[in-house]
Amino acid sequence: MEWAPYLLSFRVAGVATLIALPLGVALAWLLSHRNLRGRHLLDAIVTAPMVLPPTVLGYYLLVSLGPNSAVGRFYHALTGSSIAFTITGATVAAVVGALPLIIKGTRPALEGVDPILPLAARTLGASKWRAFLTVTLPIAAPGILSATMLGFAKSLGDFGVTWMLVGSVPGRTETGAIYVYNQIAAGHDRRAEAMVVAMTISAILLMYGANRLSMRGKQGLPP
Repeated sequence: MEWAPYLLSFRVAGVATLIALPLGVALAWLLSHRNLRGRHLLDAIVTAPMVLPPTVLGYYLLVSLGPNSAVGRFYHALTGSSIAFTITGATVAAVVGALPLIIKGTRPALEGVDPILPLAARTLGASKWRAFLTVTLPIAAPGILSATMLGFAKSLGDFGVTWMLVGSVPGRTETGAIYVYNQIAAGHDRRAEAMVVAMTISAILLMYGANRLSMRGKQGLPP
């Protein structure tokens, strides 16, 4: 099996998950406030990528981050490189795929924490943020880790958005999912099958781990 696309998928998914995790937790925390005005609209916007066609998401990213966009020109002036058609673009596409899943999984984990517990920490002198970091987050950790694994799995197998934004450059942007497409198109079914098996096993293991963490969260066990 060709390992480079498989390992590239893990590299992209890993970096994307590290970026999406703090953003997802912050947005989930914001959405968990029932008195937040426009909460349902914000929730619809940040989770829309879960239901929008990948080509639509890819189009939005290509228009907003491509070489002719304001962001694309600024990034090129700053780094001498571009976002589209590079590994940076693949990472951005993976973040877009992972973020909604992390938000959706983290929000109920945060909302499931008994509000009396962080309030008790506040009465003992802890600040709002310290109570959140030392009480709320540890209790919600299994649910957050489960959501993170789901986001990682989504990033690992992304095809549509990545294909639209970065195309396929062997050794640079050819992730595992794109590799499978290219091999099938070229008639190399055996090569594609090996990658399919590897990515299927990875997805099953990640889903199993996410399910185990989710059950621990419901039982109130530590991760």
